[in-house]
Formats: sequence, C-alpha cells, structure tokens
Amino acid sequence: MTLPDTEVLSPLVARVYKIEDVTTDNSQKGAYLRYRGHLLNDDSVSAYDQLAASVKPHNLTPLFRQEKGEQVIYLIKTPPKPKPSNPWVNIILFVITVFSVMLAGATPDGPIPSDAGGQVLALLKSILTGWPFALSLLGILLAHEFGHYFASRYHKTPATLPYFIPFPFSPIGTMGAAIFLKGVPKNRRILFDIGVAGPLAGMLFAIPVLFLGLSLSSLGLIEPNPNSFIEGNSLFYLFAKYVTFGKFLPEPATFGNIPPVFYWVRYFFTGQPTPIGGLDVFIHPVAFAGWVGLLVTALNLIPAGSLDGGHLVYALFGKKARKAFPYLIGIMAILGFYWNGWWLWAFLLYWLGRVNAEPLDQITTLDSSRRMVALGVIILFILVFTPVPFTLISV
Repeated sequence: MTLPDTEVLSPLVARVYKIEDVTTDNSQKGAYLRYRGHLLNDDSVSAYDQLAASVKPHNLTPLFRQEKGEQVIYLIKTPPKPKPSNPWVNIILFVITVFSVMLAGATPDGPIPSDAGGQVLALLKSILTGWPFALSLLGILLAHEFGHYFASRYHKTPATLPYFIPFPFSPIGTMGAAIFLKGVPKNRRILFDIGVAGPLAGMLFAIPVLFLGLSLSSLGLIEPNPNSFIEGNSLFYLFAKYVTFGKFLPEPATFGNIPPVFYWVRYFFTGQPTPIGGLDVFIHPVAFAGWVGLLVTALNLIPAGSLDGGHLVYALFGKKARKAFPYLIGIMAILGFYWNGWWLWAFLLYWLGRVNAEPLDQITTLDSSRRMVALGVIILFILVFTPVPFTLISV
C-alpha cells in the first residue's frame, strides 16, 4: 500500500494540532512522519481518537509523545493485527498447575517417609486433601489475572488468556500466572486501568480467604525444625492475625533487653532472631493460600518494568519513573541479605524490568479519580509488602 504524502496527511493532523514543522523521521520504529507543534486544546484523548480515525484509512497510526517539553506527533505504519493464541496451551498449563498446587496442599496421614521417593508417593496418595489450598489459591490467582484480562477487553486492547506456571513439589505448587498484551494500550489511563485491575481483583478474593483461613488456624509453640519455615509478616498480615487472635504474632518467648517496638521493627525487616519457643499461628492451608495471595499482590506491585506496579508508576510519572529503578535494585540487594530470594528478583528485574509498556498516546495524563486510585494502590503495596517472605526454623 502506497503511503500518502504530507499534502494529504498534514490537513488531517492540523484539525487537532498546530503544526510548526514536519519531517520524515525514523527515530520511532516504523515512523513515517514527525510533526512538531502543540495540540489545539487540552482534550488530548479526543484529539488522539479523532486523528487516529482520520489516518486509519491510510494504514497509519498516530503516536503522541512528549519530547524535551514539546508535544510531538509521529505517524507510523499500522502494525499487523496480532495472531490468535492457542487456548489449548492455557488450558493444559492450568490443568498441570491444578495438579501441582493440590500436591503442595496435600497433607499425608501418618509420618512422612524420609526418602524422596517415599515422600512423593505419600503426597500422590493424599493429593485430594489438597483441594482447600488449591481452590483458595487458584481462585485468588484467577481473579487477579482475569482482572487484567477483562480490563484489557473492556479497553479493546488485545491480550492473551492467563498462562499459569506450574512448579511441582514446591511450597505453593506454582510460580503464579501471567497474561500478555498483544496490542499497545491507547493511552496512560488505559495502561493504568489494566495494570491495577489485577491486584484489586485478586485482593477482593485474598482478604476473605485469609480471614477464613485464620479462623480455621490455631496457636502453638515454635519448635526447632530445619524442614519448616515461618511465613513472613506484612503490615496487613500482622493486622489480620491481631484481629483474629488478639496478639502480634509470632510472639517471642522474650524480647531480650530491647523495647518491644524495636524488637518488632527489627523482626519485621530482617526476620531475626527466629522466635524459637515463642507463640505463633499454625497456619491452615486456606490461610496460607490467603497469605500467598498477599505476597503475589506485593510482588506484582513492585514498581518496575512490565509488572503491575511498573504500569502504575509509568502511568503516573511517564519516563521519569525510570529514574527510581537503580534505587529499587539497591533496596532489593540489601533485603537479599535477609532473604536471598530478593537477589534473584533484583537480577530478573535488572534483566527484564527496565522496559516499560509505552502507550500510543503519552501526552494524556491520569485524571484526578485515577490518581486517587493510584494513591490507594500505593498504600496497598506498603500494607502487603513482605520484607522477609520466609524464615527457616532453626536453633
């Protein structure tokens, strides 16, 4: 298809934009023309929609950009429509994940064999006992991922169905799930909506699951056991245990020679010292699923790259959000001394998390209602973030 020249396209652009100059520029991948100037009014959403409709018959798509304080418009060749995904891949991965998560939640009767083969056999025999954990956890994950999916569908941004990641013979049986955008969000508001829909939907399930599970749990003394761990505290989890049991847990046998408030600050951020002999909740599988739901929400809200938190901060601050990335990696590196899983996260984010999803229209900013939601989601992240997710129980 032969692309039209500026005599055809510039009058279309001029309907919404005061043109100062136009050049052929390929600094944007696939760019055809670059316009410098400014929009005729502040309604950038309507301006984008009007221009997109005008140039669509010419197989072109506009990009709205902010460059050095100027509003710039690029016209690029419209990308081909994404190919449909094979839903059988999603279904097969989900079925395997259900099996894997049920194994993680299984509770064998009697003593567990010491050899690996015997342990696997015992888990397989008791796999049906893992349904409360599997139903609770997968319900939370499904809510999270379909929150993204339905928000994408609502805003007409193509996306895949959720891909679940099985992780057999691990404490939770899965590494979570993900959907992938197959199209570019139109503007930062839509990117924000898609990003926050998952955590908010997941939390709607995780909170009642957590409180139900805690009501089924009991208290007991922490004894040395190298094969066990204490789940870490977030502020919300600490609050939920206090509401259920009337205590801040795990309650140590002694605070030593320091005031309780200093003990709790140290324990919250380091998981040390391990409160052997203290009182803690013997967590029910349903409560553990709720706790995992809080952890998954926190991990997804880390403000980097293509994570939900990355979408949020990019929608709020644009490319300026990238300036905080080195500090984020540094914080994870420090936390890694108390839970080495943060070092893996720091590596993955350094490798994959430096690229944000960039919407077609980067001029449009968030409206006031979305900014209020963003503030609420930031508070949610603070409440569910767990500095030390797991602490091994040892002497």
